[in-house]
Amino acid sequence: MNVRKERSGTRRGEAVIRNAFRRSVAVILLFLLAGMALLYLWFRPSAEPEAVKEVAVQLPQTTPRVEDRTPSPVRFTDITRESGIDFVHVNGAYGERLMPETIGSGAAFIDYDNDGDQDLFLVNSNYWPGHEKPGTPPRQMLYRNDGTGRFEDVTESVGLGVTCYGMGVAVGDYDNDGWTDLYLTTVGRNRLFRNQRGRFHEVTDASGVAGNPRAWSSSAAFMDYDNDGDLDLFVGNYVQWSREADLEIDFRLTGLGRAYGAPNHFIGTNSILYRNEGNGRFSDVSRRAGIVVEDPGSGLPVGKALGVVPADYDRDGWIDLLVANDTTRNFLFHNLGNGVFEEVGMFEGVAFDRDGKATSGMGIDAAWFRNDQDLGVMVGNFANEMSALYVMADGQTPFADEAVLEGLGPPSRLALTFGVLFLDYDLDGRLDLLQANGHLEHEINSVQPSQHYAQSPQLLWNCGDACRVRFVEARDTGDLGKPLVGRSAASADIDGDGDLDLLITQNGRRPVLFRNEQQLGHHWLRLRLQGTTSNRSAIGARIELTARGVTQRRELVPSRGFMGQMELPITFGLGAAERVESLVIHWPAGGRQELPVDRVDTLLTLRQPGQGKTP
Repeated sequence: MNVRKERSGTRRGEAVIRNAFRRSVAVILLFLLAGMALLYLWFRPSAEPEAVKEVAVQLPQTTPRVEDRTPSPVRFTDITRESGIDFVHVNGAYGERLMPETIGSGAAFIDYDNDGDQDLFLVNSNYWPGHEKPGTPPRQMLYRNDGTGRFEDVTESVGLGVTCYGMGVAVGDYDNDGWTDLYLTTVGRNRLFRNQRGRFHEVTDASGVAGNPRAWSSSAAFMDYDNDGDLDLFVGNYVQWSREADLEIDFRLTGLGRAYGAPNHFIGTNSILYRNEGNGRFSDVSRRAGIVVEDPGSGLPVGKALGVVPADYDRDGWIDLLVANDTTRNFLFHNLGNGVFEEVGMFEGVAFDRDGKATSGMGIDAAWFRNDQDLGVMVGNFANEMSALYVMADGQTPFADEAVLEGLGPPSRLALTFGVLFLDYDLDGRLDLLQANGHLEHEINSVQPSQHYAQSPQLLWNCGDACRVRFVEARDTGDLGKPLVGRSAASADIDGDGDLDLLITQNGRRPVLFRNEQQLGHHWLRLRLQGTTSNRSAIGARIELTARGVTQRRELVPSRGFMGQMELPITFGLGAAERVESLVIHWPAGGRQELPVDRVDTLLTLRQPGQGKTP
């Protein structure tokens, strides 16, 4: 019985298959016949072809285009020696080509003595154990500005003459006492110095921010992520490095022997978020705050942080964090407002380049460079990788990399870029771009003719909305066009004339201080903010200034670029505008203040309304 049922079922199945086959063949034949009929109709000759009518075409009238404009004629003069700066960066290189030798170092403009002038802190590294040289060991250095752009070494007298393998620096008034404090990142134990009326005292152990003594920290940033009125601290960590691991991998430069290593051969690390408890101590809240990012497969850290910039990219009143990672995806930590961040770099479009690849991200900055709602994020990358310029559309995410469209792509392709910076160097009311460039290998030109160890910085002028490409490389920039082994870049008005001067650090060499010589007659306004209910440094404030119908936006964030710090005052270029129509400040932790401006070409000190905290 069961056998018959199986045979009967088999016959029914075969019949179904035969019928389906016949139907399929019939359908195919119908399609073939229909296709042949259509071909015949298509190619059938017309009995009476229509005559072709000639129509006169009116050519468009050519008019001069705005994109043919050239960058503003502004030159920069190297005043390093005449200004009194005699610092030389020591990277400790002795022939083994250890990776940390290539990265440093940072610098900060900081008004440490509250006299209104921008002083200068320079980060130094050190000799490796067993390879010290005779004489005074390398030390960090602080130079006091006399207000005219001349500097005096005050390192020892203010308590900052410390020796360690320094990398980067962050500044901010973490205890709200009115004096700007300083945090130093290193290969090893990081250090915090509290500014007590112009003299610094180390409080690393008491504050709890030393970090792992085996870590390699890079960029750091003070910001108030929880809007409680005091500054918290983000510390970027690079890779898990040791001398033994470096030598074991044994990197080679073809035909020339041992070379400096690449980060993709090292395991990544997690950065650290410290919450300011308000009593001089910080708590490591990295994991519960969502800063720890691990690969779901291996469980290993993903990040290899070199640059960081805080930015409230969605303007919801909670500061977010953008992190440039080296050879792995960039991070965007979105602040949810409840003490927790969500890493959304891939979803928001800043994780990879336009081809979907991770780049060698180093320096990073963010700004509203179009004077509209679209925030732009610039990331400096390795040689033969264009710098990235991620931009919003109509004030909304996701970001898209518009480096090529905006003119940044081609000029930046060959350069190995560390420091990047948005600044209005000609005070025309549009933010321009600066790149500090320099290679890792002294002999790179022997194996790559297009590459050089020392590379010229690049200044790209913002031509504006009407131009075919927005950013045009400025060629005649004076001493700024000379090749450097560039690393960090920082800006400040060191001589009180309203325009922004520049400092670029060099690896293993002297930094270069450039005086801005612009004399275009453009107007300007500088603002110095003081928080009361917000943090005293007012870090995170957003300022909107309108002149001649154009609104410029700035965010007060000194931690920008690469392992360095800008001055705290904000500079607005006004171009030909002789008056400011409106000035609005959005203070951190809430509060909108609109202020009248009765004059330009001046520095205004603006204090947040309300009663401040007692430190």
